[in-house]
Amino acid sequence: MSQSAPPRADFGHIPVTFSSYLSEQLRGWETLFPAEQAYLERLSRYLGKAPASMFAPLEEIEKKMGVNQQKWPRGKFTLEQVDFLNRNANYQQWRAEIARLFGRIDPVLEEEVIAKGRPRAVIVLSPAELPVGPDRLWTRLEGQGRRVRLSVPEEPDHYLALLLGGDTDPGWGHLLCSAAKRAPYSVWAIETGEQLSAFCRGPGTVHLSYDLLSAYRLRLMAEVQKIAEDAEVKGPRQLSERLKGLKMRPEESSIAGDGVLSEFARTTLLAGNGTLLVNNTFVEWSAIQALRRARPEVLLVAFGIRNKLKPFSSLLIFHDQNKATAIPTQADMLGSYVDLEVFYEYVWREAAKHPEYRNNTAYVFAAIGMDELLLIAPQDFPLETAPDRRWSLSEVQQSIRTWLGG
Repeated sequence: MSQSAPPRADFGHIPVTFSSYLSEQLRGWETLFPAEQAYLERLSRYLGKAPASMFAPLEEIEKKMGVNQQKWPRGKFTLEQVDFLNRNANYQQWRAEIARLFGRIDPVLEEEVIAKGRPRAVIVLSPAELPVGPDRLWTRLEGQGRRVRLSVPEEPDHYLALLLGGDTDPGWGHLLCSAAKRAPYSVWAIETGEQLSAFCRGPGTVHLSYDLLSAYRLRLMAEVQKIAEDAEVKGPRQLSERLKGLKMRPEESSIAGDGVLSEFARTTLLAGNGTLLVNNTFVEWSAIQALRRARPEVLLVAFGIRNKLKPFSSLLIFHDQNKATAIPTQADMLGSYVDLEVFYEYVWREAAKHPEYRNNTAYVFAAIGMDELLLIAPQDFPLETAPDRRWSLSEVQQSIRTWLGG
C-alpha cells in the first residue's frame, strides 16, 4: 500500500456539500488502494486551483436547500446529511449540478491517467462443468471481439498450466511478480475455489477465494443474523457502525494482516447482493470492485458452479443455507450458465468505464477444457489480427506476456 500522506488542500472556496464528501474520503486514507489515493490527489490539486465562480450554481442550489453552518458544518458528511439531501425538494437539481461539475472535472483528471497508460489484461475463466459448448458462451459479447480456435490438451488439468503458466512454464509466475513490483495491488486473482492458488505466489499479488474465506463468511452471516433478530440497532447509522466492527480475524484468512484488503473483503461480503451466499456473485462483485477501486494491471477471474438456492431461506437475512434446511445441496449447472452470461458482460463493461483500461486492455474469455475462446483486444494485440487457425494455449499465454511487456 502507498505510504504517502493524504493531500493537504484548502477547500474553503468550494460549496460544503461538495467539499465535505472529499474531506470524508481523505479521512479514510489508510483504507484506500493506491489508485484511489492517486485519484484523490489529482482531484485535490484540481480543486485547489479551481476558481470559486465554477461553483456559483451549486452555491445557489445549496441556499435554496437550506444548507447552512448549523445544518451542515464544513468538513462533516454523515448519514443525517445524506438523508437531508435525499429528502430535500431540490435534490434532483442538486444532483444534476454535481453531475455537471464532475462532467467538467473528470475528463481533465482522466487525461493524466491516459498519458501514463500501459497495456493491461483481464482474463475471465469459466468452469469445465458448464452444460454448453463454446458456441453458447459469451453470447452477449459476441459482437465485441473475435473467437479464437484452440488446440487443447487431452488432460483438463493441464489447461490452466498451459494458459497461465505453471510447473511446465514458470514464466507466467515471473510475469505476475514483475507486474506486482510495478505497483502494490496491481495483480489480482479472484475465484470461487482454489485453482488459481498455484499461479498467485508472487509478492504483492492479491488472491481472493470464496472458499478460502468461508470461516469469515460464516461468522459474518451469524453476526448479521443476530443483529437482525435481536433488533439491536435502531437505524442505518447504528447498523453501519456495528458492521464496521466486524473485522477479519487472523485465523480466518491470510489477508487479515492487510488492512486495505481485509476491509475490501468485509465491504464486499456485506454488500447485501448475495456475495455471502452465492460463490459466483462474490467473484463477480469482487471483480467489479477491484476494477473500480484498485484498477489492477492484470485481473484473473475464475467462476465456478453455484449451488441451487434452497427454499425457506433468504438472501436478505443472511442465512447459512446448510443450516437453514436439511434439503441436500445441489449444484445448479443451468443457473450457473445463465448467471455467467450476464457476469461476463458486467466485468467487461465495468473495466471499459475507467480510463486505465480504454484502448489498451486485452480481454480473454476462456472456458476450461473448451477449444475456443473469445478475445476482445486492441488491434495491436498479437492475436487480434492473427490468422484463423488453431492456437495452442502456450501461444495465447505468450501473446498476453508480450502484450504486457513480459
